Parts: sequence; C-alpha cells; structure tokens
Amino acid sequence: MNIFRLAGDLSHLAAIIILLLKIWKTRSCAGISGKSQILFALVFTTRYLDLLTSFISLYNTSMKVIYIGCAYATVYLIYAKFRATYDGNHDTFRVEFLVVPVGGLAFLVNHDFSPLEILWTFSIYLESVAILPQLFMISKTGEAETITTHYLFCLGVYRALYLFNWIWRFYFEGFFDMIAIVAGVVQTILYCDFFYLYVTKVLKGKKLSLPA
Repeated sequence: MNIFRLAGDLSHLAAIIILLLKIWKTRSCAGISGKSQILFALVFTTRYLDLLTSFISLYNTSMKVIYIGCAYATVYLIYAKFRATYDGNHDTFRVEFLVVPVGGLAFLVNHDFSPLEILWTFSIYLESVAILPQLFMISKTGEAETITTHYLFCLGVYRALYLFNWIWRFYFEGFFDMIAIVAGVVQTILYCDFFYLYVTKVLKGKKLSLPA
C-alpha cells in the first residue's frame, strides 16, 4: 500500500467520523442530505460484496466493515433516531436520475460481465456522483454549517488523494484501471468549486454558501 492510498483512506474515514460526531453531538441532522447518505450506503454495499468471497488483509477487511457499518449508522440516525430534525423539504434531488443511468452504464462498461464485477463497477460510478444531493441541498438552503463543510472537504481530499494513488500504481506497479480513474476524476471535478469556496471562506471563518 502506498502513502497516497493510506492518506486517502484516513481522509475518507475522517469525513465519516466528522459527520457521525456532528449528528450525534448536536442531536440533529439539519443540513445533511439523507439521500446522499443512502447512496453512499448503496455504494459500500455493492462494492464490498467480496467480503463474502475473499480475504485480502485484516486492514482491507476492517476498513470495508467500518465503511459499511458507518454508512448504515448514518442513515439510521437521519431517518430514525433524529428524523424530526431532517430537512426533507430541501433534500429534493431526484436520485433516480443518478441510480438508473449509473446502473445502465455499469452493465455496458465493465471489466467483466459477472454479477460481482457489475455491482463493483456500479459502485464506482455511483460514488462519483453520490455527493450531488448534498451539494444540491446546500445550493437550495444557501449555506452550510462549518462542520458540514469540513466533512465535504475531507471527502474531496480523499478522492484527490486516490487519483495520486492511481498514478503511483501506474508508474510503480504497472496497474491501470480506466473505470476507477475516470470516475475519480469526475468526482474530484464536482468538488473543485467547493474546494475554492472552502479555502477562501470557511478557513477565514465565514459561512460557506453555494450559488443556487
């Protein structure tokens, strides 16, 4: 494992922990898109089905279990325990416009036409756009809490670091995965505007707002 993948995994884990702590400590999921969290839970579920068929390492297995567990814990907090604080009126992104095309693309463009491989490919494509409901929600409300922006920033850093991971693996291991790289580039691009606003506003103590 190279340093970029490890740093990316830790940034991803930090994002998840930040979100869970934010919800638990404030006893509120205000400003959090439940739809994005459902999509992330779907991403992890379809990607890590290989937990049932293979073992790579203790680290690999542990991270997969943590991601799946935290994803469903987040969904539970939003839609059950703190449901009264969930802002469904602003979380209105039509996720079917993401899931259906992504599902079709996974059937058409994959490495191997087998159930596990198609589901893995689906998860890669879906993760690249799963944050859109959250960004759409912020654009509708006009602003985001600082802790929410820290969560988004860590997610963006995770994806950016994974791009460097793919570059490292190409040069030092001869490994190249076009599907993962293209999806990662798309996801990183979606964060670019947010990165700029994060650096110019949030780090200066101002509230972040995205254009509607």
